[in-house]
Formats: sequence, C-alpha cells, structure tokens
Amino acid sequence: MVFVTGDLHGNFERFKPKYFPEQARMTKQDTMICAGDFGGVWFGDSRDDETLDLLERLPFTLAFVCGNHENYDALARYPVAEWHGGKVHRIRPHVLHLMRGQIFELEGCRFFTMGGAKSHDIEDGILEPDAPDFDRRLTLLQRKPRARYRINHISWWAQELPYDEEYDQARRSLDAVGWQVDYIITHCAPTSIALMGSRHNEADRLTDFLQEVQERAKYHYWLFGHYHDNRAIDEKRILLWEQIVRVI
Repeated sequence: MVFVTGDLHGNFERFKPKYFPEQARMTKQDTMICAGDFGGVWFGDSRDDETLDLLERLPFTLAFVCGNHENYDALARYPVAEWHGGKVHRIRPHVLHLMRGQIFELEGCRFFTMGGAKSHDIEDGILEPDAPDFDRRLTLLQRKPRARYRINHISWWAQELPYDEEYDQARRSLDAVGWQVDYIITHCAPTSIALMGSRHNEADRLTDFLQEVQERAKYHYWLFGHYHDNRAIDEKRILLWEQIVRVI
C-alpha cells in the first residue's frame, strides 16, 4: 500500500490510530509519503530524536519530499542511500527523505519526486544572524503586527529551491523512462496551478520547471502540498493538506 498526505510541519497527530485506522493493516513494506514541509528534522540535533524515534515506531515506512519549511543544513548531514531505485537521505531506517529529481519504483509503479518551493511569507526580509544590525532589525520586526520575515539558516534556507544539478538530475531521470511515470510527488505546483491560488503566489524557476514536466510527461496522478488546502484540481492533479489518500 502507498498513501500520500500533505504538509505536516512537525505535527504528526494525523498518524494516530484514531485518525488513520488503516495503519492496522500496514507493515514496513507499505509507504506513507508526505508532500513536503515534513518538519521532523528541524533543530538538527538531539531535540529531533524523540519525534524521529516515534516516527520510526510507526507500522509503515514514512517518506517525504522536501518543502520550503525544512532545515536543509540538517537534512544534508544524513547519509545518502539507494531505496527502490532512487536516492534518499536515510533519517531513520524507515524515515526517508526522497531526494529531488529521483524516480522510485513502489508496488510496480514509478514515482517521480521533486521537492521544494519558494517561501511567500518573507515580504519583510531575510535576516542574517551575523549582521551587525541583526538585533535591532529583529526587535523592530517583532514589534510589527503580522510581520513576515525569516532568519537565514534558522527559519529559512536558500536550498528551498533546487540547484542546477538537481534540475539536471530530474531531466536525466525522466529521460531514462521516456518521461512516463505513474505518480508525480512535489511540494509546489506547476506555474499554471500556482497562479490560481493566493495573490502571494508567483512563478519561479521551480514552478516553471514543473510546468514543463506537466506539459511533457505522461502520468496518472500528480499530488502536491504547500497551498494548505484539500481539493482535486482536476481528475489527475490533487492538492493535499491534512487529508490522507491511498494511491496504491
């Protein structure tokens, strides 16, 4: 079995048996995929251990693509391994980060993964902790109602958007299968869908790349998160937040 859910943001209540009773029939051979903003690797130190150990005890394998709310410095410190034909960061034996531009074979189906998204809640800027005016700027923003800012390498990482090599890897992976997959799992959506949402959404290199994938690839379903809603865009493209759906 393979299930997919949306943004977790470090809150794993939805995996309690009373909310997800289907897990009673699952084993570690079954997979739950989070479509980004996993949030379980946040502090990058022992403060993450209790949560990650709890997730490892779930009866299924938990895998996730990255979102724009991840500690990329911490993720990069985990070992890279092969899993079902693609590369992962192995957080725990059964807690896995599905790296960008990979294709995984699960239950006889191909899953293409391309995590990441551009943060759209940073209108008040990205603060640099080492800047001489950091404390002053932080104090001013903390006093501002509904301020929208982040702090570099503490609550925001430039790696939220893919690097050139990750786009190259994605194209190589898709070329290898003739751009034919069964499922596409991303955090953000192609540009044409992204611009249908909030006024804060805008096109960027990643959404434009996903637009190319949408136009070139043959696929059955595309599941993504990021926009904090649960709805079917159409018969093939599904936006997920708290909902859990079975795909296989």
